[in-house]
Amino acid sequence: MTARERTGWLDDFLGAHTEELVTFRRQLHAHPELSGQEVETSAAVAARLEVAGLEPRLITNGVGVLCDIGSPGPGTPVVALRADLDALAMDDEKDVHYASQVPGVAHACGHDVHTTVVLGAGLALARYMGEHGVVGGVRLVFESAEETVPGGALDAIDAGALEGVSAVYGLHCDPKLDTGRLGTRVGPISSAADMVRVELSGPGGHTARPHETVDLVTVASRLALELPEEVRDRAARLGTVSLVFGALRTGAAANVIPTHAELLGSIRTPERQAWNALPEILKDALAAVEADLGVRVTVDYTRGVPPVVNDEEATRRLERSARTALGSGALVDAPQSAGGDDFSWYLEQVPGSYARLGVNDPGDGRDALDLHAGNFDVDEGAIGVGIRVLTAVALDTLADAAQT
Repeated sequence: MTARERTGWLDDFLGAHTEELVTFRRQLHAHPELSGQEVETSAAVAARLEVAGLEPRLITNGVGVLCDIGSPGPGTPVVALRADLDALAMDDEKDVHYASQVPGVAHACGHDVHTTVVLGAGLALARYMGEHGVVGGVRLVFESAEETVPGGALDAIDAGALEGVSAVYGLHCDPKLDTGRLGTRVGPISSAADMVRVELSGPGGHTARPHETVDLVTVASRLALELPEEVRDRAARLGTVSLVFGALRTGAAANVIPTHAELLGSIRTPERQAWNALPEILKDALAAVEADLGVRVTVDYTRGVPPVVNDEEATRRLERSARTALGSGALVDAPQSAGGDDFSWYLEQVPGSYARLGVNDPGDGRDALDLHAGNFDVDEGAIGVGIRVLTAVALDTLADAAQT
């Protein structure tokens, strides 16, 4: 089948299934589940794959799904397509009928869209490969707990997500890109991200006599200002490093100097070399600023994820496939993000590429929202776009393998 004929085939498939897939996405959006708790989401994905005659399997503790399509096995090429299932611990502030029905949990990062796109691509590929005798296999990977560190990708890999896989692809919603656009990049497209908790302990006292004790609120505030600068300066020779605190917790009364304070933050870098050195950099930076604080300082450093580094050959193939599926004007250059993503763990083991899927509706007249915003939503036309891209790159990858 020629590329034009395949496009027509996909037109027919999407014409028959888009309404169902949009409904599926809205069902996920209305019933989000936190990291590691995606039992109903996993069950819904598995049930739909079973209806298509496939044999999905749960990864661990009822969350996460793997499903093979075609004929993966020794000597045959296998392509993996990855989605993430989990939602965020935040309120959904949208006024739509499919808004989250779970207080304090919302799909504000687009994982419901990722899941629907990979599901739709899987359904399309299962039918196409069966009808046209395509050699090789496609593995659908629906991963739990991407929003945690070091991420659910490691559980998926342990469960065999990459066994026999020669290439892996994934898409992430980008609300800054219009629907129909795809952002690609060779090399790093995201950053490494670790988590830091700094605890301070002091003698406490009365706010009427701060000179007789250690004013822990002032000390914590000073540390929140000075430590990021010290980390940045010490890491400069290795690359850009950013430490940003997202929470400072201390005290409960206006007339009490507290005995305990806690700072929570993330430390990020686009450079793999700098990421390797981050724990020591933070340790040295803290030693430089804590000497005259007058409090006891302890640090809990949690390793997160390395940068997502896209393979050049896989990215060029993805771009060729996207041009065929969407048109030559659909591709844009994606900037490197300071955000982290555990897709990096897949690319540590096999080549592949991660791209930005435009989800902004340019015709709605509103400013594009950022990920993790309380009223984040997408133009659902992006679902079909994502399915076209992933279906095309999976088939093109298998075709390329058959010619080598």
